[in-house]
Amino acid sequence: MDSNSMEAKIFACSQSKELAKKISNEYGIAIGKVKKNSFSDGEFQVSFEESIRGRRIFLIGSTNPPSENLMELLLMIDAAKRASARHITAVMPYFGWARQDRKDKPRVPIAAKMVAKILQAAGATRVITMDLHADQIQGFFEIPVDHLYASTILLPHIENLKLDNITIASPDMGGSKRAYAYSKFLQSEVVVCYKERKKANVISSMELIGNVKGRNVIIVDDMVDTAGTLTKAADLMMEKGAVSVRAVTTHAILSGDAYNRIKNSALEELIVTDTIPLKEACSKIKVVSCAPLFADVMHKVQNNTSISGKFLM
Repeated sequence: MDSNSMEAKIFACSQSKELAKKISNEYGIAIGKVKKNSFSDGEFQVSFEESIRGRRIFLIGSTNPPSENLMELLLMIDAAKRASARHITAVMPYFGWARQDRKDKPRVPIAAKMVAKILQAAGATRVITMDLHADQIQGFFEIPVDHLYASTILLPHIENLKLDNITIASPDMGGSKRAYAYSKFLQSEVVVCYKERKKANVISSMELIGNVKGRNVIIVDDMVDTAGTLTKAADLMMEKGAVSVRAVTTHAILSGDAYNRIKNSALEELIVTDTIPLKEACSKIKVVSCAPLFADVMHKVQNNTSISGKFLM
């Protein structure tokens, strides 16, 4: 096999084309040609418009709803396998369906494990993703998973804000580990919100554990969906005497009335990555690109060099 056949190729799913362009520019190669044909009933077919035989290919696609996004990635993986790709790496900046990582009540699925099994069955030989909703999802796979942390790009941004009296906050008990990791790096205090839900995306009550009076608060989380928790936490902290409240989240799902909630909240700024494209512009939302991080890790994977430094919070 000649050296040219060993070169990697990058392909983009429809939902992640803009991010894929940034990643490919950082990586230093053009995005490969892939075609998507749709039938009148909504069914679609993907096809690679160039040879990938014997190559390592990176398929870039977040799997946020609608489910067609996941289906497109799966079809591309299957097509690559049947086209004799040597290695098929699913680059999933946002791993969708991850919130269903356990049985929290009887007779419900563990969707995150189901997705992991389907990706492997389709033919993926490796997964690169960022800030999984739960670390144990890595154990659902029998193939290598490179789980990157957005903190490697978000922490420098926080430092550049040059804020005094910083306090890191977790919007719930489950995110306290992430909050403590940020606070350790920034040498700051930590507070945690305790919330109770009656049903998904609906908060019945919220209390604050810790003191934020006179502090510049930064809430950290892995995702923001309806922004109900985030904006309620921000408003609560301002009521408790905070000087300012910002939020740093990796995945900007922003569904439902999220944009209006953010605009009308006490949040001064919401800092997110571009794992999911924004649906609309908002003056309060600042996007920090994760493309350089993904491109760097993809380079290291292709060249079989260590990426352990990218796992540090």
